[in-house]
Amino acid sequence: MILPRLAFLSLRNRWLTALLTVIAIAVSVALLLGVEKVRTGARASFADTISGTDLIIGARTGGVQLLLYSVFRIGNATNNISWQSYQDIAHRSEVAWSVPLTLGDSYHGFRVLGTNEDYFKHYKYRGNRDLAFASGRPFDDLFDAVLGADVASRLGHKVGDRIVVSHGLGVIPQGEHADKPFRVSGILAKTGTPVDRTVHVSLEAYEAIHIDWKNGVKTPGLSPPPDAVRKLKLTPKAITAAMIGVKSKLSTFGLQRFVNDYREEPLLAIFPGVALQELWGIVGTAEQALILVSAMVVAAALLGLVTMILSTLNERRREMAILRSVGASPRTVIGLLMIEAGALTLLGVLLGVALLYLGLYFARPIIDARYGLYLPIAPLSSAELVMLVLIVGAGFAVALLPAIRAYKMSLADGMTVRI
Repeated sequence: MILPRLAFLSLRNRWLTALLTVIAIAVSVALLLGVEKVRTGARASFADTISGTDLIIGARTGGVQLLLYSVFRIGNATNNISWQSYQDIAHRSEVAWSVPLTLGDSYHGFRVLGTNEDYFKHYKYRGNRDLAFASGRPFDDLFDAVLGADVASRLGHKVGDRIVVSHGLGVIPQGEHADKPFRVSGILAKTGTPVDRTVHVSLEAYEAIHIDWKNGVKTPGLSPPPDAVRKLKLTPKAITAAMIGVKSKLSTFGLQRFVNDYREEPLLAIFPGVALQELWGIVGTAEQALILVSAMVVAAALLGLVTMILSTLNERRREMAILRSVGASPRTVIGLLMIEAGALTLLGVLLGVALLYLGLYFARPIIDARYGLYLPIAPLSSAELVMLVLIVGAGFAVALLPAIRAYKMSLADGMTVRI
């Protein structure tokens, strides 16, 4: 117990330097664990972008491409699905529910999605959480629109506002559906998914605004007013994709095979979870960079620990010389400095963990509401615990070099008064 007591007295004598070292290590550890929490939270949020959907069907293309345009609203479909083909699939006995999706228009850079009210019932995210309305309600009128949270906040819209969507993905005056404006009937709560960046309208409304368009071109002189359009039959001719839920998970593979072998037109059915993992393998490289940066911060903190020990060796020349003069062995001198370094590292790690959970407690609601990133307050994982043990071990190890140097300082050097 002599060495720990000597180490404690020595650190107490240099309390300010020791405190700053502990704080530096604590901040670096909190950053390392925080990055790990954000990384795992981002991965979980990415995987939970869509949940509860068993299959996504679309025109035959790559699985990732189908996922990108149907779920993430990125890119365009190579082809559409005929309404008849969709009906054939949706009415099969193994299908519990289906939600049609139509894409192609935009509003100030945000994608416009045509669907039906089942979308708000069956689209789930983050472990089967339902979509919720921050204000308003789903479609009530033909020309009602439901805005995602980001659309409403960035453009300053509220329930009751009028909006005019543009044909295609470009925002150009001649491409606007100005003769058939929409009224904002509802605004969805923040989800942290592509739903936040989407304008939702009904399938019938999508047909209505394109009734005077053909092959991407507006037909001159044929622009019926909204009241006249309401009386028309607005059954879609085709859709972009569809989300499917099955009655039994055992029938999922059979339904996928049926869709992929569909004879009327080339179609593709994918498992969203499988496609999401494949997509994460492509875009998830950035998380390795985050880990590397945070590890370098911890390394810098440990380097600061070594610097602190080396810088104080000159002040402790007499202390080391007295220890050697009374017969202190190399193990004693080296052990003393290593215990000091290990104690500072351990205190820094414990303080860093406390800072992490304190930050999570206060920042989690803000991050969830603003960015839709859910960071659970959970115990440290086994990998994180191993990481902290390695950091404490590194704290002991980095003190070895200055400890050996301290022992090798001669007695004469320690007893000499420097002017």
